[in-house]
This record gives sequence, structure tokens and C-alpha cells, in this order.
Amino acid sequence: MRFEDLTIGQNAEFGKTISSEDVVLFAKITGDFNPVHLDEAAAAKSQFKGRVAHGILTAGLISATLAGKLPGPGSIYLSQTLRFTAPVRIGDTVTARVEIMELIVPKRRVRLSTVCRNQKGDTVVDGEAVVLVPKTAEQEIGEAAGSRGE
Repeated sequence: MRFEDLTIGQNAEFGKTISSEDVVLFAKITGDFNPVHLDEAAAAKSQFKGRVAHGILTAGLISATLAGKLPGPGSIYLSQTLRFTAPVRIGDTVTARVEIMELIVPKRRVRLSTVCRNQKGDTVVDGEAVVLVPKTAEQEIGEAAGSRGE
């Protein structure tokens, strides 16, 4: 999306069911082999009473929403605050929702509220993100032509 097309209150969602394979692959990619994520027997003895997904795996759904939907492809993730409020269990369907709270025009930045909820509607992650919306190739060309007096 072009920065000029964004509005406060605009929102988008992306959902995914978290599988055991997702958790195992995430552990392999990141090196986070905490037993609460991978070992059912150990996880059963934890405060969660069973395996849970990595919090950052869940937060990755926010990234997918920003990059894929709002503001969309080409946007640059600058910052994210996160608060993990409930565990995500294997088999949970998590939906990430982003909503534009502020448009920072001079810097082409967007501040968004970010939240992930499970299939029961429980918030599992919340926070805020700041994203840069780069100029399109057409905008760059137009500005270059304007500076040359064309």
C-alpha cells in the first residue's frame, strides 16, 4: 500500500492454527529447545500443564500481517513492543490483528496496535509496532523528475 492510502483505524488480520510441526521447526530455526515447547512429559510438569508454542512464534503472526496485509509488501518493521498474556497451545488457532493508530507523515511511519487472540477470543499477545512505508518506484521517479524541473 502507498502511505497516502493509509488511514487511522484501518486494520487487517491473519490467522493460523499452530501445529506441533510449527513449534519443532521454530525450535530448530532459533535454537530455542526449551522443554516446555518440545517435551510433553516435561511440559506437563510446568505451570502450563502441557506443551505451548514459543511466544515469539506467535508474535511472528503480527509480522506476517504487517508484511502481507497492512501496510503490506515492502514495509519495513522498525519496532515492536510485546506483552505475552496467555499461552498458545498446540492446535490453537491464533489470529493476529493490526490497526493503524497514528500516521507519522514526515517520516512515512505508521504506529499500529498489535494483538493476537486464540480461537476462544482470549488475548495471547498484545503490543504496538512502528513500520516504515517506503516510497513506491513511481513516487521516486516522480520526485526525481520534479527535482530536474520536468
